[in-house]
Amino acid sequence: MYGGDEVSAIVIDLGSHTCKAGYAGEDAPKAVFPSVVGSVYQMEVDNPDNPEDNSGSAPDSKSKGKRKLYVGSQALGYRRDLMEVISPIKDGMVVDWDIVENIWDHAFRECLLIDPKEHPMLLAEPCSNTQQQREKGAEIMFEKYQVPALFLAKNAVLTSFASGRATSLVVDSGGGMTTVAPVHDGYVLQKAVATSPIGGGILTDCLIKSLEQKGITIKPRYSFKRKEIRPGEFQTVDLDFPDTTESYKLYCQRAIASDIKECVSRAPDTPYDDSSYSNIPTTSYELPDGQTIEVGADRFKIPDIIFNPSLVQTIPGMESFAETAASLRGLPQMVIESINKCDVDIRRELFSSILLAGGTASMQQLKERLEKDLLEESPQAARVKVLASGNATERRFSVWIGGSILASLGSFQQMWFSKSEYEEHGASYVQRKCP
Repeated sequence: MYGGDEVSAIVIDLGSHTCKAGYAGEDAPKAVFPSVVGSVYQMEVDNPDNPEDNSGSAPDSKSKGKRKLYVGSQALGYRRDLMEVISPIKDGMVVDWDIVENIWDHAFRECLLIDPKEHPMLLAEPCSNTQQQREKGAEIMFEKYQVPALFLAKNAVLTSFASGRATSLVVDSGGGMTTVAPVHDGYVLQKAVATSPIGGGILTDCLIKSLEQKGITIKPRYSFKRKEIRPGEFQTVDLDFPDTTESYKLYCQRAIASDIKECVSRAPDTPYDDSSYSNIPTTSYELPDGQTIEVGADRFKIPDIIFNPSLVQTIPGMESFAETAASLRGLPQMVIESINKCDVDIRRELFSSILLAGGTASMQQLKERLEKDLLEESPQAARVKVLASGNATERRFSVWIGGSILASLGSFQQMWFSKSEYEEHGASYVQRKCP
């Protein structure tokens, strides 16, 4: 067992939008930065010492050692020529471990300033994680970072612990996807987990397209500079950077659109339809380049996609996603479906403790709307209660906070998967130690 309190564990929650890292026992993560990284492919000309190397290969041969990765919001905020923005996570699964290692490096070395050799690590993982993914994660942690101990905990379980429950239905709506997972006595009921690809990212994209259709283009911060002509009066001068990649431009636009979404949008009380929301009062929002936009019906239409995915088809420019959207279920349907797949005895308890987690679930009025929709669709006997922390920070970081609580519990200390066990049994032992 690890010497109880002197060495505090590190908790890392790598989501599809942001990575949260910090010390166990604290009430919020120390480091919060984007999970995407900027990548610049270096030209082969960099090494003149071995001329035979760069004779035949064109600069487009994207070999692994040749890319430089930029991690963290500051590094990404600086525009670089030919910098692509790439994400290591697709559909909740890690697809590029090289990037993940860079993200972890950034968290340990630049943000937390710790030596991973000295701290046990608690990693949050999605409910859908495969054995192969878990073993790979364990292997990197033990082999590369030489951590003394490791534990992999499921997102839903941590959210449940963060609210002090062992049994609940966790609705986790993040940047990349929405997951509904029943937790019973601290274990996820795997067979009843429901997922949907609708997350904050898609809502943000819908908002961008919807604004573009009204003739509003969001200018990324790097594409102009503001000059003060008279005190308090600014003139915007457009700058031109031909070498900026499409993905970086989109990353910057999304950052702004995501802020608009967080500021003005709220889930409508009734399902959205154009006629009843056409004369709704608008809300104004000032873009970084000084123009003020009025957001009207979109404030309600965009969030309603969570409840009614087929609304995506009415947004021009989202055609690529519209086909998938037609077959998707709304949030209330996913909740009902998930509960119905569980054992009869615990359904009642699940209905009465539905927990909201994740950034998208922090949307205003979302809790009230979900509760209302579920009351209409659930059996009469069920007492529907949707619980969400009143504090937006807590809701966004509930997975991390649950991890922080778990890793600092005295009774948890015997659960760690230690380095000696890893050396004795290998990576596959993680399945036994971390159910």
